[in-house]
Amino acid sequence: MTAGLSLHGVHLTRGAVTALRGVDLVVDRGELLVVLGPSGAGKSSLLRAIAGLDPVTGGTVKIGGRDVTGLRPGQRNVSMVFQSYSLLPHLTVADNIAFGHRIRGADRRAAAARAAQAAATVGCQDLLTRRPHQLSGGERQRVALARVLVREPDVFLLDEPLANLDAGLRTRMRTEIRAVHDRLGATTVYVTHDQSEAMALGDRIAVLRDGRIEQVDTPDEVWHRPRTRHVASFVGAPGMNLLPGDGPLRLPGVQASAVELGVRPEHVRLGGDGTTRDGPPGDVERVEVLGEDALVHVRLGGHALIARVPARTRPAPGDRVTVGVAEEHLHAFDLVTGERIPLPAGAGRAAAR
Repeated sequence: MTAGLSLHGVHLTRGAVTALRGVDLVVDRGELLVVLGPSGAGKSSLLRAIAGLDPVTGGTVKIGGRDVTGLRPGQRNVSMVFQSYSLLPHLTVADNIAFGHRIRGADRRAAAARAAQAAATVGCQDLLTRRPHQLSGGERQRVALARVLVREPDVFLLDEPLANLDAGLRTRMRTEIRAVHDRLGATTVYVTHDQSEAMALGDRIAVLRDGRIEQVDTPDEVWHRPRTRHVASFVGAPGMNLLPGDGPLRLPGVQASAVELGVRPEHVRLGGDGTTRDGPPGDVERVEVLGEDALVHVRLGGHALIARVPARTRPAPGDRVTVGVAEEHLHAFDLVTGERIPLPAGAGRAAAR
């Protein structure tokens, strides 16, 4: 598939701060790639480098195979949605949507027709005569999306566009964004710190940390086969449990002092009263009920562990339980590099003893 966007060895430095450190990234034409990472990881800097708002200090940026590294933002044919929406308060919704098209020389009638079409695409066609102060947060977000659709850019860039919305509206809007993307088939880079948003939206996810990409993969691969300790702990709600290799879970055939073992809360089995031989015993310290599920915080051999279990079968604080981990759900990471390492056959069965 043809690349809609590619970055090769991109560095971005502002004064004494290095925001991007040799980023290599290829986004297929028509793909929705989500860039995921904590605050300060370099997510917004990556978008600004693609858009040309911040000139890169090394490497190349290509859009549709064309080298745009030295071009100004207006020459790159990209459109960007910001977290703040940036609507002009004195203009109607129709004029806000058409504004970018008008300043590029389109006549009023053509701009109005394009604005109406873009508004219909995102479901805000009934708001065209209103002004921004008359809109809800979700409506403003739709207008901001319609405004970038008017340009028909080569690449859409979305910088945490849902961060200012409440949880329920974020869920509805991310569904709409995905539906709009699927209808248009546009190349899209979507930045977020919300891993649930990333898993729900992305064709692939690029996990960014300290200006470097640690993994680019499908949501399924990022979840089931994280390549680094950071990816394992960051992706998930909560993230993967990580315990020292010489702790209560053991791996035969692996130098225990050189690894960390990981298991997702969803894959921890709790049972018994702590006296059976199903696994090592632990003490329940705290239970968080989340509707159908519950997060059970267990003290296991001096280490903290979280299990996600059905709420109706949850233990109570103070209970003694046994902890088991199935072989296929166990992960290991190099203690020094943080990289994933392969497990020897039968490790999971031994670990649960």
